[in-house]
Amino acid sequence: MRFRLKNLQRIYKQFIMLMFDVFTILSALYFAFVLRIGDATPTNYLLQSWWVFIVAPLIMIPLFIRLGLYRAVLQHVGSKVVTTSFQATTISCLIIGFLMMFFRESNLPRSVIPIFWFIINVLIITSRFFFKGILYSWDEFTESKYPTIIYGAGSTGAKLVRGLEKNTLYNPIAFIDDDKSKHGTILNYLEVFPFSYIDELIKKKSAKVLVFAIPSLNHKKRVHIFKKLSKYPIEVKVLPSSSNYSNGVLSIEKIQHLEVGDILGRTAVHPKKELLERNITKKNILITGAGGSIGSELARQIMKLSPNKIVLMDNSEFNLYNIHLELTSYDSNIKIVPSLCTVTNFHQLKKIIFTNNIDTIYHAAAYKHVPMVELNIVSGTYNNVVGTYNVAKAADELKVENMVLVSTDKAVRPTNVMGASKRMAELILQAFAEKSKTCFSMVRFGNVLDSAGSVVPLFREQIKKGGPVTVTHRNITRYFMSIPEAVELVVQAGAMAKGGDVFVLDMGEPIKIIDLAYKMIHMSGLTPIDNENPDGDIRIEYTGLRPGEKLYEELLIGNNVTQSEHPRIMQAKEGKLSMQDIQNFIGFIKEARESQDEKNVKDLLLKYIEGYTSDVN
Repeated sequence: MRFRLKNLQRIYKQFIMLMFDVFTILSALYFAFVLRIGDATPTNYLLQSWWVFIVAPLIMIPLFIRLGLYRAVLQHVGSKVVTTSFQATTISCLIIGFLMMFFRESNLPRSVIPIFWFIINVLIITSRFFFKGILYSWDEFTESKYPTIIYGAGSTGAKLVRGLEKNTLYNPIAFIDDDKSKHGTILNYLEVFPFSYIDELIKKKSAKVLVFAIPSLNHKKRVHIFKKLSKYPIEVKVLPSSSNYSNGVLSIEKIQHLEVGDILGRTAVHPKKELLERNITKKNILITGAGGSIGSELARQIMKLSPNKIVLMDNSEFNLYNIHLELTSYDSNIKIVPSLCTVTNFHQLKKIIFTNNIDTIYHAAAYKHVPMVELNIVSGTYNNVVGTYNVAKAADELKVENMVLVSTDKAVRPTNVMGASKRMAELILQAFAEKSKTCFSMVRFGNVLDSAGSVVPLFREQIKKGGPVTVTHRNITRYFMSIPEAVELVVQAGAMAKGGDVFVLDMGEPIKIIDLAYKMIHMSGLTPIDNENPDGDIRIEYTGLRPGEKLYEELLIGNNVTQSEHPRIMQAKEGKLSMQDIQNFIGFIKEARESQDEKNVKDLLLKYIEGYTSDVN
């Protein structure tokens, strides 16, 4: 029966409620007479006041309809039903009282009206919550939602609780606040606890989600709190600091996932506007690998710097389509040109640069996944090395003003083919810089968070599937930086170049991957399985170092490094190859590609790349 009622069309539910309200109004009038007269069957009074039993429903039902009582969804009924009922019944009673005075009605006791007002309000309001409890069991309703802690017992936290009243995801159970004066107080029916109680709330009240509701808190304090929260098995969500909350209510759509970058704690450095604009504003820009993680973010940030034209180049039709669609959706007069091309196609590449009169090139196209390139030595090296040579050669021949290579920390004393090929790409630009009018430079940095194929999205997917989370080694470390910060620094570094510069980004302190795994598991509201917690949710599996993988990465080959005019960008002085050596290497790689000779490619890399070591000779 309950199932059939729940699944009735809404129009039928509204009709049933309307009929019930008519019955309730008549019943409330009857009981008002009984209470006033003191007789269970006040027949004479009822017969003399028959008209009020007709007028009351005729007045009140249209008012209920007009004030939206039947538009409210029964499953999410709340405080609005109280105000609507009070408004409708008060207006109705005033109208009935006016009719009594106008028609000099003396048979209806006047005190019946306030008694009726009280009874009808009680019946209408309680009936709505009663039906909600019957059709949508309160236990079923609350148990289907995640028990949620609100961090921040201020005005934003209060608005958030009100905004969550009608949602189907979160059930607020408590506040956490660092202000001692608020501890033990009640806000929106919820108790405020200190941070030290969070473990108890997780264990005793089964808290699954924590929403951080102090958007005005400064970055340093936010990071400190997020680091503390990352030790607990609770999913952390945040409210954006720039949100404007209107009408005293905060909608569920404002709640966002806490990103891994938020717990790593890098303090943002305000960019130098003149550096950002120097090689971009009112210029024609080419981005190779524009559909990738770095290339697409380059495109987004360059759009904000008012270039004349952006040429998006990628060999992936799908990635190129996505970034082109995104950029053309902006309200802008900047010309966006998609070019489906691989950097290994020199003639098409040169035509693109010439046709679009390119001023600045950001070369982000590369094969970067270490195990994948290790399994595809010839194609990986050919793409990264010959592709870079083609871009540099075309830029030199067409006298492009600037070319910036996006490089990697894996190019420093490489132990894998990908790193060695990227170091050769750096050497190519350094050789061209010796003779060219084009200003060549390269920017070297470590891992970026959430880039395609990186560890963060891999861990996220593994956690989503229930594990195991795979870590290659217990002591492995990596440098991390957010994609937007890395791109911002790449643009600024390129603007400082004089020719042949190797810029190295300050990546901060390296992070142990096992610590990152633990943090991400906790941030998902789960616990890792280990010796201290054998009954946890997610198992961590050590798989061993992959071919060519290092325990730790480096950013500098030597110690000859100077600070640039930007606090996060250093400049390194490193060894070079002659243009003759570069051309010889390119010739050998092209021959090796024809014969698909992997050993010859590795031998060439070992010969030309300083510090390159390989477990296979």
